[in-house]
Amino acid sequence: MTESEVTPAEAQEIEASGHYVTASLCGKTLEVVPSGAWRQSTMRMMRIGDIDAFMERVLSPDSYDIYLDLDPTNDEVSEFVNEAGESSGESVGKSSGRTASPRRTRKR
Repeated sequence: MTESEVTPAEAQEIEASGHYVTASLCGKTLEVVPSGAWRQSTMRMMRIGDIDAFMERVLSPDSYDIYLDLDPTNDEVSEFVNEAGESSGESVGKSSGRTASPRRTRKR
């Protein structure tokens, strides 16, 4: 199984056992917890813009040190988060939303 074929349930199991997937940030490969295992409190950190705290929670300790040294831009962090989601087999922050009802409503 490749990293791009990880299901959300498998991502949680990987995180629980201390494993990481990889994603690139500024040309460096970092180890990141699979996005399906990110806690909601961690997602709130990202939404409010506390990126350093967010990265500290989702990166391995060695990768977090590399992140601090890189001092990436917001665009680079966004690309990294998207790649991390893809490596985990799911998109981050892009809900599919509600699906349309198969029944049509009658017109009056």
